[in-house]
Amino acid sequence: MIRISDRQGNISEEDSFQDRLLEKLYGSTAGRILLKPLVSPVISDAAAWILNSRLSALAVDPFIRAKKINMSEYEEKEYLSYNDFFTRRVREGARHIDQEPDHFVSPCDCRASVFPITEEGRVKIKHTSYTAEELLRNAPLASRFREGCLWVFRLCVDDYHHYIYIDEGKESKRVRIPGILHTVNPAANDVYPIYKENTREYSLLRSVHFGTVLMMEVGAMLVGRIENRPLCDRVYRGQEKGNFAFGGSTVILMTQPGRVVPDGDILSNSQKGIETRVLMGEKVGTGILR
Repeated sequence: MIRISDRQGNISEEDSFQDRLLEKLYGSTAGRILLKPLVSPVISDAAAWILNSRLSALAVDPFIRAKKINMSEYEEKEYLSYNDFFTRRVREGARHIDQEPDHFVSPCDCRASVFPITEEGRVKIKHTSYTAEELLRNAPLASRFREGCLWVFRLCVDDYHHYIYIDEGKESKRVRIPGILHTVNPAANDVYPIYKENTREYSLLRSVHFGTVLMMEVGAMLVGRIENRPLCDRVYRGQEKGNFAFGGSTVILMTQPGRVVPDGDILSNSQKGIETRVLMGEKVGTGILR
């Protein structure tokens, strides 16, 4: 059972067939054996071929009805494949990007959580413990975020799968870490350290208002493609950084100590194991201006 809160504090429980199935598969030895081929990048590539086919477009309308997606928020067009629909774009003005200098914003539509990074560089996401070094495979870089915050922005299949830069600044080169592709559903994180096993790509944003922010995109089951835009000299808050292809996936941010204070509701919910529903560009914290 996944608990989700809106910004007004109303809590709902998600208990879809997909969630129950994943809980059973990840929660048993036999299920984990059955899942093993599905987490392979080869399977993701095969799924991508199917979901880019014209035939896959037949699944679009049933999916919209099942998930009750408000299509008035999106550009009107004919979808040539399921992945064409999955990477759809919102209409201009459908997302408000908060431009207050000290407002730290969400990079995407998601279920947000935030977790403290200890002095030793450890972070516990729900029931699973990680170190920043394990996530980045770079000890000197990881040390820069000790006693800071790790933000998890988890996207589901019905979310808008584009993501933005959260502030103006200069982006570093990108580092890609190949891996496997577990689902990012909490059922998997309870069993596997998915964020250090899944394929991921990160870069540093030397931001104007929040110091150095690490931005990491994490691939997930049937989402082998992280489609980032080409690097440019300078980026701006609200500028699109990239998108995911089909499936659920996650954007992770790391902020340095003393630079960003999480909003109280998101911090409190995270401590209780509750994710908070937020939209791209919505305030999730406050920067400590220097």
